[in-house]
Amino acid sequence: MAASPLVATYSIAACDLEGDQWGVATQSKFLGVGSVVPWAEPHVGAVATQAYANPRYGPGGLALLREGLSAEDVVKRLTSADEGREHRQLGVVDREGRAASFTGGECYDWAGGRTGPCYAAQGNILVSEKTVTEIAETFEQTAEKTLAERLLDCLDAGQAAGGDSRGQQSSALLVVEKDGGYAKLSDVVLDLRVDDHERPLDELRRIYGLHQAIFGQTPRNEWVPVGDELAAELRERLTRLGYEGNPAESLPRWAGNENLEERVDGADAIDPVVLQELRRQS
Repeated sequence: MAASPLVATYSIAACDLEGDQWGVATQSKFLGVGSVVPWAEPHVGAVATQAYANPRYGPGGLALLREGLSAEDVVKRLTSADEGREHRQLGVVDREGRAASFTGGECYDWAGGRTGPCYAAQGNILVSEKTVTEIAETFEQTAEKTLAERLLDCLDAGQAAGGDSRGQQSSALLVVEKDGGYAKLSDVVLDLRVDDHERPLDELRRIYGLHQAIFGQTPRNEWVPVGDELAAELRERLTRLGYEGNPAESLPRWAGNENLEERVDGADAIDPVVLQELRRQS
């Protein structure tokens, strides 16, 4: 068997067909799990590769999905060509939400997976099967949330059920959508990684919160109208921070320095997240 990292972990590969998003979330007692396990491409699918992981399952699986193969056929194709398959674990979701999970016969207990519409959950060296069961049931019960929030909830549920029997170290969240990332010029909505932490899921939540504050979107109808009184306040606060002039010009300059430029659009209204941060700083 070719040398591979032992990525004893739990994960979920999933999609939200209505939101046109695909993603993977994972947690492990392994350094930098996000560099190995999660792979995804919009309108193609998502792949999670772990146990004695074969990292080539990631790009190779996406290439097969791109050709139109189903998740089940991709799993069969990848594992049949791999002499080390009995040591591998793999989860795949395709462009139509079909899912497949594979656990080799020589993966360390507890090891196994569960699939359903739009998700494949799997884990190895777990405390018990309950970890995967809770991941699956959490995904099934949270359809009203965004894909990212569902995946984070799944990780928390898996950990609460026991998780990796060796403990915690790293976690990752990957979500993709065509033109759904930064400035609508990237397909990567989220690529967040905690490489080494005592409580990686708590840290992943914290980083996700930061990401949402900077890159998230508040519906325009929830923005605060800028009347004369608020315009005067903005001018005063921006001047206090060293940004003089009309807020229509000074606000974008301040926001750009704070990485909040994606939340500024014109001068007639202001995103409440931007307003809160400006008030906090000044």
